Amino acid sequence: MARGATFRYKLLMQTVRLEDCRAVVAPDGSQIRELVAVAQGSMVHCMLPQDAISMAVVHATVDEAWYCLAGMGQVWRRCEETESVLDVKAGTALTIERGTHFQFRNTGDEDLRFVIVTMPPWPGAEEARRVEDYWAIPRPPVV
Repeated sequence: MARGATFRYKLLMQTVRLEDCRAVVAPDGSQIRELVAVAQGSMVHCMLPQDAISMAVVHATVDEAWYCLAGMGQVWRRCEETESVLDVKAGTALTIERGTHFQFRNTGDEDLRFVIVTMPPWPGAEEARRVEDYWAIPRPPVV
């Protein structure tokens, strides 16, 4: 199921393998593989290739928790008067709360990979609204 579509869930014990999940392009241009979902949230694997920059977006109704699995990069976040650029690498965790403008880029020599938990589950493509980029995108992200 595409990240732009509603993530369907069943109240069953779910088990998936990353390599069995179909990759789709997220509204920000990153590559998403949907993993599992329950009534309160969903989990995806996110990948941004070497030298790529996502598009800046803001979420209307969901909060996210991100955990970096591999690679190196930066995440820009702005919410009201607070703005920061965070260096990320494997082992870094961060939050993207609803209403936060954010963008991320790969600054390393391998794919930048995250596990992202979305609460409530991802409702569809209309959730992410494009905002002004922090980093200029030299070309559309290639995933």
